[in-house]
Amino acid sequence: MKKNVHVVGAVIENERGEVLAALRSPMMTLPNYWEFPGGKIETGETHQEALRREIQEELGCTITVGEAVEDTTYEYEKVIVRLETFMAKIVKGKPVVTEHAELRWIAKDQLHTLEWAPADIPAIEKLENQ
Repeated sequence: MKKNVHVVGAVIENERGEVLAALRSPMMTLPNYWEFPGGKIETGETHQEALRREIQEELGCTITVGEAVEDTTYEYEKVIVRLETFMAKIVKGKPVVTEHAELRWIAKDQLHTLEWAPADIPAIEKLENQ
């Protein structure tokens, strides 16, 4: 039986309306795919708390979490991922690469030019059509 994993992702927008994309490193599962930064929800955490903690750990900055963007369940080869994405803004610090291979700010209408992890694609489509 496949494992179910529930994760949250932050659609972090800057003052120019660009969105932060994070490239998964060769050491991660799903290497070399772009994704919205985030991670697993720990027991007892709200989605917002999980997202703030994950972004602090992964990118070293503090965010505020806004409205929900998309809720997608995607079945990968070994795992079923439920990804909930939320709009977010950085309130303190600048994103730094720790786990990912690269971070890139990208205009919403250019999001489709990157190779995204499959679970992130419905959120990309929604953002591009806003």
